[in-house]
Amino acid sequence: MAGGVGGGGCPSAESEGEAAIACEALRLLRIEPSAVGPGAARAGDAARCSRNALRKRRRWERVLAAKRRKRRQERERSRARRAEGPGTASRDGGRAPAALAKERLLEARASGPRLCVDLGVAYRMTQKETSRLASQIRRLYGANRRAEKPFWLCLTEFVVGSLIYEECFRMNDGFSNYLMDTTQESYLDLFPLDTIVYLTPDSENVLEDIDPNKVYVLGGLVDESIHKKLTLQRAQEQSLQTARLPIREYMVKTVNTKNYHSETLAINQVFDVLSTYYETRSWPAALKAGVSSGKGYVLPDAVKQVEMLQHDNAQENSLFCDVKELCRQERQTPNFKQRHQHECA
Repeated sequence: MAGGVGGGGCPSAESEGEAAIACEALRLLRIEPSAVGPGAARAGDAARCSRNALRKRRRWERVLAAKRRKRRQERERSRARRAEGPGTASRDGGRAPAALAKERLLEARASGPRLCVDLGVAYRMTQKETSRLASQIRRLYGANRRAEKPFWLCLTEFVVGSLIYEECFRMNDGFSNYLMDTTQESYLDLFPLDTIVYLTPDSENVLEDIDPNKVYVLGGLVDESIHKKLTLQRAQEQSLQTARLPIREYMVKTVNTKNYHSETLAINQVFDVLSTYYETRSWPAALKAGVSSGKGYVLPDAVKQVEMLQHDNAQENSLFCDVKELCRQERQTPNFKQRHQHECA
């Protein structure tokens, strides 16, 4: 019996040690131990407490801490500049635009929001579509480089030797010098799932704001592709948050000859919307910058302007018709020809 009691004591100590380790892992994952039932804990501990998940979480927490420090330093610099007064010379005075753009991009890498282009779906495109996507990536990067508040860009699943890889280097001069990340890894391996927002026009969720602590993902497909809801299905299979641009909420459909209305934009157009909103905090201004009238959507103010222009044109046409009718009646009056000859003489 004594041996049995002594033998039962050892497993008890071991189980207490395992429980302590599990609680610490759950704390790192910001999960309360009390919120996990005994059965659920046994079933899910192996997945939640895996080394890769913990390493990813710790790395992301370090990134967030660096962002907070960077923002705090920027606020301090802004206060210092305001304290110096309007008469002092600008800190950036005389500096080359290229140097300023590089500085802003590096600041975005430290503290700005992330924007990933998911190239894991690029294999579905034809040669022509892939070339168009490479061109859109160039325009996206150029717009980001010119932005006052740039994002930090990342091309994920950018596989060496793939068609999109070859097209980016063939079509874009200096592509190897672009200030952005390129990796063969998936965004799932780089960031925690709860920080990723997949932007797709088929989502039911509306993007209301841009969070610098989030990672926004764009599907690497050209807008001519016919793969319906492909990016939405991909995001749902990966258990990711999804969102769409608030086009329906701020814009209205316009009448056009083809009755065409589309919320599917090229990736550089989506970026123009995101970048403008991040700088202005105005969705109307952002949507005006990125959504062309060819998509069949315009801002309500634009509709009013078109209606006013049409009204003015209608009034001018009516006045012209009235004058034309008066002239016709005048020509039909008696002695019109004699009076006209007399006036000319």
